Amino acid sequence: MPIHHAARSGPCQVNAEAVQHSSRGIGLELVRQLVSDPSNVVVAMCRDPARASKLSALKAAAPGQLYVVALDVGSEASIRGSVAEVEGILGSKGLDYLYNNAAITDGGRRLGVRFLVRRIVGHAPANVAGPALMGTVYLPLLEKGRRKVIVNMTSGLASIGLDFGAKNAMYSISKTALNMLVRIQAGKDAADLIAYVVDPGSRQVEESVERLIRLATTATAESSGRFLRHDGEQVPW
Repeated sequence: MPIHHAARSGPCQVNAEAVQHSSRGIGLELVRQLVSDPSNVVVAMCRDPARASKLSALKAAAPGQLYVVALDVGSEASIRGSVAEVEGILGSKGLDYLYNNAAITDGGRRLGVRFLVRRIVGHAPANVAGPALMGTVYLPLLEKGRRKVIVNMTSGLASIGLDFGAKNAMYSISKTALNMLVRIQAGKDAADLIAYVVDPGSRQVEESVERLIRLATTATAESSGRFLRHDGEQVPW
């Protein structure tokens, strides 16, 4: 998971892991594009920074500031423990964006009525509880920011309306729960917070991330509590 803070006029962002860690895939590309702006400060989070060679290479060459912090999004202790380090990096500054992009998947299995409950339990920490706790423990930093945006990565598989059936059953169930979490985050008690879920789609990763960043930086209060595609179109719940 990366955390990005803009030192001057750019946005402050916390970017969490996707199905991949921030050391590869969508997470890595988010970091790459964010640190291409020299005004940005990005904190990239992954389980083992010492082994994140691609992040290290980005850090050495990035126009913007990049920090790498250890985080296991399936561990409450790890999430809570990451806050002090991020506060130390940002100093008196807050965060404008929190990207929760972490998930595990059951590999596309189709499970019927007899699915195992332990599979749900196994998916819940990273796919639901992790993003929920990230939103909670990083809220004070977001409240100090200028934008206060939480971006939770979901999937079209989580849409009951689109009805993809039993494909990737546990992943779909957990992401549907994440969608409901965002509806709660966007409630009346957080009037100045913009929180939404977004399906990054299956496009080339560079194009998908470009759209994700554009959506985050242009999101308004009307975006809050919505299920969006990377191009801003609404997805049926």
